[in-house]
Amino acid sequence: MDVEAPLLVIVDAANVVGSVPDGWWRDRKGAAERLRDRLASEGLPGHPDPVEIVLVVEGAARGVESAPGVRVVSAPGSGDDRIVELVEEYRGRACLVITADRELRRRVMESDAEVTGPRSVLGGTP
Repeated sequence: MDVEAPLLVIVDAANVVGSVPDGWWRDRKGAAERLRDRLASEGLPGHPDPVEIVLVVEGAARGVESAPGVRVVSAPGSGDDRIVELVEEYRGRACLVITADRELRRRVMESDAEVTGPRSVLGGTP
């Protein structure tokens, strides 16, 4: 385990954005940008240590740019598949995936990643 590297936090943008019924479906890219900006300003709430945040976007949200503190990865196909690839790529490093998708949770846990739900980045928002 690479204890020198900060915790890698991989965020399933579509799943986190989709957990709040705020009209995100009318502007998926804008919703992903708002999530990116929130992550850039707040980091991982309740986690005082440094983290590296990767926001994985797909579909209509592709093309969202990275921001200081948040690297955005546009999945060429399935966002879930790209998240699993990233977990595998960084195997041996502490990794936390943020999603409520049960199948994705199962897949990344098989690669020793930790998993938590959207509330971990959205705070009290359901």
